[in-house]
Amino acid sequence: MSTRIIKRALLLGAAFSLATAAHAQTADQAPVETADSSALGDIVVTAERRSENLQRVPVSVAAVKGDDIRAFQAGGEDALALAGRVPGLYAETTTGRIFPRFYIRGLGNIDFYLGASQPVSIIQDDVVLEHVVLKSNPVFDVNQIEVLRGPQGSLFGRNTTAGIIKFDTIRPSMDFNGRASASYGSYNTATLDAGVGGPIVADKVAFRLSGLYQRRDDWVDNTFTGTGADGTRGGKDALGGFEEKDVRLQLLFTPTEALSINVSGHARDYDGTSTIFHRQAIKRGGNNVQSEPRDKIALDEGQGNPQAYTTYGGSVNAALELGGVTLTSITAYETTAGFSRGDTDGGAAANFPVNGLPNGFGQSQGNVRDLDQWTQELRLASNGDGPFKWQVGGFYFDSRDDTEFYQRAFFLTPPANNPNNFVRLHNVNTSWAAFAQGSYALTDALTLTVGGRITEDKKRTALVRSTRNAAGTVDLFPATAPRDVRLKATEPSFDVSALYTVNPDLNLYARVARGFRGPTIQGRSAVFNSPFTTADAETIVSYEAGFKSQPTSNLRFNATAFTWRVDDIQLNGNDADGNGVLFNADHANAYGIEAEAEWRPIRNISFSLGASALHTEIKDKRVFAQVCALNGRTTCTVLDPTIVRTIFGQPATLAQVDGNPLPNAPKWQLNAAVRYDIPLWNDGALFVSGDANVQGYTNFVLYRTREFYADGNLEAGLKVGYTTPDQKYEIAAFARNITGEKNLKGVIENYNAAVFNEPRIIGVSLSGRFD
Repeated sequence: MSTRIIKRALLLGAAFSLATAAHAQTADQAPVETADSSALGDIVVTAERRSENLQRVPVSVAAVKGDDIRAFQAGGEDALALAGRVPGLYAETTTGRIFPRFYIRGLGNIDFYLGASQPVSIIQDDVVLEHVVLKSNPVFDVNQIEVLRGPQGSLFGRNTTAGIIKFDTIRPSMDFNGRASASYGSYNTATLDAGVGGPIVADKVAFRLSGLYQRRDDWVDNTFTGTGADGTRGGKDALGGFEEKDVRLQLLFTPTEALSINVSGHARDYDGTSTIFHRQAIKRGGNNVQSEPRDKIALDEGQGNPQAYTTYGGSVNAALELGGVTLTSITAYETTAGFSRGDTDGGAAANFPVNGLPNGFGQSQGNVRDLDQWTQELRLASNGDGPFKWQVGGFYFDSRDDTEFYQRAFFLTPPANNPNNFVRLHNVNTSWAAFAQGSYALTDALTLTVGGRITEDKKRTALVRSTRNAAGTVDLFPATAPRDVRLKATEPSFDVSALYTVNPDLNLYARVARGFRGPTIQGRSAVFNSPFTTADAETIVSYEAGFKSQPTSNLRFNATAFTWRVDDIQLNGNDADGNGVLFNADHANAYGIEAEAEWRPIRNISFSLGASALHTEIKDKRVFAQVCALNGRTTCTVLDPTIVRTIFGQPATLAQVDGNPLPNAPKWQLNAAVRYDIPLWNDGALFVSGDANVQGYTNFVLYRTREFYADGNLEAGLKVGYTTPDQKYEIAAFARNITGEKNLKGVIENYNAAVFNEPRIIGVSLSGRFD
């Protein structure tokens, strides 16, 4: 075991030592607390589309409170901050803040294509966000986040083979109230997350106005001293900043006791820097990136890696009580437009010569010219407390976008440029589904739940404009390749679960579920004058069993063991141009466990612990993935068996990936958090809180190497502050990534380029609420 991993283990252990020491000191000095004063209280979730106690839901669910995610985001982080805080959940990006990629129980998608599908669905206020840009919609004025692990195909549909992340914001109410959190820290990082609402017409109309402002200065120096082929120049504090502005208005109408209508609209304006790749930060034969400066890089192209998006959306969520049933209709619309540009080779080519010549250039830009997503759900559900609970419904999804991809020659200054070096694609995805679920209490102790869904999913990608020569006279896309590709899948999904109450403090459950991810088309390859690649639908069958326990009012402990198999699993590798290529492998297997505990021994001390262990394995001896290569040379140390094949007229090395783990599937994760409050004479309190998470071996690509993985990544945070006697206001000093860890989060293979985690941010925060 390396000293780095030992250091991380010791630091994580220190969090528990702090909790134990705090408990011992308080137990000696403080008066005896009553059981009620330290009770954890119930957690209510909507994992099964109705409000239920977390301990009574036969699904593996993790719930994150709004205040907890706001504490993580005080340092400028976005939804990726969830990674490492929820057992079994991992997240990363190689396309900046507008394209997060989530993984649950090892299942995800490393594809950076703007039309990529993911097996983790994002649901925000009951609206599915399917497109990768919509998945980056910021989280603000949020009430609770639920992470549902495992297939959720019955109630939430296709593309949930791994699970879903469900964001529920604070809704309008007839009581006037508000809250705000503000922070300021290193690199002029600032965040303001606020919401206010209350009645407009007593008992009839209420509102909630929420907003987010988040920014950071550019803090990464571009040390390039020349003028790039596209006019790029270096400079101090040239990259790394961003500005996020978001607003949401909700209006709640309750014209009668039986009818409620929530109308919501939101807008986003984002401008920032896309992901920065550090070329050759990963040296061949090793994995240590500590010598690479985080705040300096030489980029000769890309004009500072800019990205910008505007997003608008709205929904109408209406519920009508009809005696013993409730009819719910959710209508939603989302639209976005923007671009992201980057120097994808991650360094000035002049700094990496081959035979005295600059080695390797890479630059690209993806544009979403326009995207329109419409969704409609209609659901009829029982609302009584009887032994039989049920719901039936239908769902329709329609997403259409025009997306462009630009390559390097487009950006070069004349006469070297090619103004026709881009493609425009038109993408259409439509889907309909019908579903039903029933839950019946067979006895006072045993409840059986059965759900099913039938879904049709259609995809179409059409090449509207192909690449041409500089004069615009020659079409470079192969004449024999299809320019309009259509795929379709109709699949059933189901889940069957049983919940057995051993006693009021212990519930056992078991669940089997089937789900699927729709077929996928990879159209970006057209910018390299290569045919589209496709992948057929993948299907998953998952088995899990676990327990949910609360042996005392101040201790909650839940754990789950699971196994799954995905047939025709969709994978993504690279072709000779470094472009993503879709394909299906025969199947992949996995098994693992996840556990969470929360303990409040007395009112003034609380801590939590989460852990997961995972084994994933690709199973297909026929599947090979192209390995890291540049200028005909392999740039990394490949540990798998390899073969050489001719691709696009050039020899290429491919690795057999049978038996390898899935990319971005950590073998284990561990997270801990603690808070200790010290009562003061005025009934206010000083507090100290800390959190830490550490991640085991994680492979970043399909094949195994000595370079492209992470092991022992750790991040920790600390917060010290004061709360007022009424506990409504808090002022604090905080540090995110307090030890300044430089963790490897992703790679660009052919350039041995590294993607790093967020830098250390030290600052102050102020939060408050009123009602």
